[in-house]
Amino acid sequence: MPHFAPVRVRGGRHPLQRLLRHRRRAVAAGLAVTAAALVAAGPHTAADTRDGRRARGHPVTGQPSQRPVPRMVSAPVRIADAETVRLLRPGDRVDVVATGAGAGGADGVAGGVTGDVTGGAASVIARGARVTEVPEVLDPGGAGGALVVLAVPRDTAARLVGAGAGSRLAVTLC
Repeated sequence: MPHFAPVRVRGGRHPLQRLLRHRRRAVAAGLAVTAAALVAAGPHTAADTRDGRRARGHPVTGQPSQRPVPRMVSAPVRIADAETVRLLRPGDRVDVVATGAGAGGADGVAGGVTGDVTGGAASVIARGARVTEVPEVLDPGGAGGALVVLAVPRDTAARLVGAGAGSRLAVTLC
């Protein structure tokens, strides 16, 4: 067998230096691979998928959502306990609860904060309503409660107004 000189690979000892010398090529190759991946994973329509099912994570363009988003309105609500309203800040989520005591309350005090707890059943009028504004309480010791402005769907706003006219309202933080 004849004698051969040792085989040496160019640049094999310093791969990091070689990469730095050819930095532009590496960046260009990386951008090309990224672009190809984005094109391959681009948005699909329902016609592009097999069996009419769409791939997860890809929005279907041109189709309306299955459930219409309700239009939100601002509803001012008078809460019976003014001290509870002081805890609220804009952006908080609350449930609005109405007591079935009627407009006069269980003990006959019209619009008062005091009353018999067993005077009527409680029902949730609005769930997850967003607090948009908490006006300053002008009469902090008053028995008339405090006002809070909630963002709710239009039909829920109508229920809140109806419940506020005949019941005492309270809020719970969500």
